[in-house]
Amino acid sequence: MTPEEQKEVRARQRSRSIVVGLLLGALVILFYGISIAKIAGH
Repeated sequence: MTPEEQKEVRARQRSRSIVVGLLLGALVILFYGISIAKIAGH
């Protein structure tokens, strides 16, 4: 594998990791909001 190909693979992995991290963060915020709504409504 050439250094150029390695850079492309690492860039794709980095962008995929960022997307997965953002999705996980969004899920945490969603669950937190649902929990707060359930507590406030009780």
